[in-house]
Amino acid sequence: MGQKAITLDKQIDLLRSRGMIINDVEKAKEVLLDVGYYRLGFYWFPLEKSYPEKRNRTHEFAAGTNFDDAVKLYYFDYKLRSILSYNINRIEINFRNFLTYTLSNNYIGNPQWFVDDSIVEEQFVQTFDSSVYTASFKLNAVIMHHHRTHQGDKYAPAWKTIEYMTFGSVLNLYKAIKDRSLKIEIAKHYGIRYIEILENYLEIVRELRNFCAHGNVLYDFVPFKYIRRGPAKVKGAKNFRNLNGSIAVVLYMLKQVSVNRYNEMVGDLQSLIKHYSQAPKVAEIISNISGLDASQIK
Repeated sequence: MGQKAITLDKQIDLLRSRGMIINDVEKAKEVLLDVGYYRLGFYWFPLEKSYPEKRNRTHEFAAGTNFDDAVKLYYFDYKLRSILSYNINRIEINFRNFLTYTLSNNYIGNPQWFVDDSIVEEQFVQTFDSSVYTASFKLNAVIMHHHRTHQGDKYAPAWKTIEYMTFGSVLNLYKAIKDRSLKIEIAKHYGIRYIEILENYLEIVRELRNFCAHGNVLYDFVPFKYIRRGPAKVKGAKNFRNLNGSIAVVLYMLKQVSVNRYNEMVGDLQSLIKHYSQAPKVAEIISNISGLDASQIK
């Protein structure tokens, strides 16, 4: 829309002047008011002539581009975000609990082992107050209650503290554990032989989780790091850094947690992809950009 806000009627005129087909103007206005011109722009971007060029975007649409296709892609993303959020939450909780269980039972006499620099890297311990405990728990009712009833404790025990840490902080804690044998034990619990692969997989899961939590665009998701070769069996060069490969990691991790939940997610993804693949242009984006194929989700 440029640098100035414009009315719904002018938004429609602008889109049409750039070659977009809008058959139902009133419905298009409803969607633009509901979703927003700016947000929808991320979903009609792959329908533009200059895609994927961002610097010199002409904003002109390819022949035959229909407003409905952008809307369908938006709702594909929206529903995919729901599926991923629901299942990633299960992975996050499981990893958090298993890490806490393993370390707490290994250091039974030290319930605050997560700030013991003989157990955890010194840098993690030194920054724990400012980056995690004070920052995240200042108004946490459970932690505040613990300190009211246990005034001699500088920190609540691991099973309380780690429960309220962010996924990223829990992952950083895992990375900071000094005893590699314990880290390997946790990795093996998820069917993974190497610490570095588990860390990589969890980084992918965490990044996707954050994208979902903040409502970011998913269909063209590119993880910050390449996916490592491992038991998720990601194949094809493109899939080591796209949505398809990232979902393969989520599915692998979920299967280690719950086979039933894994089967449900596979079915949900297959149904979603098949449904939106009925629209040819959306199907092309799902296949070529996301890398997703319902027949290959397993």
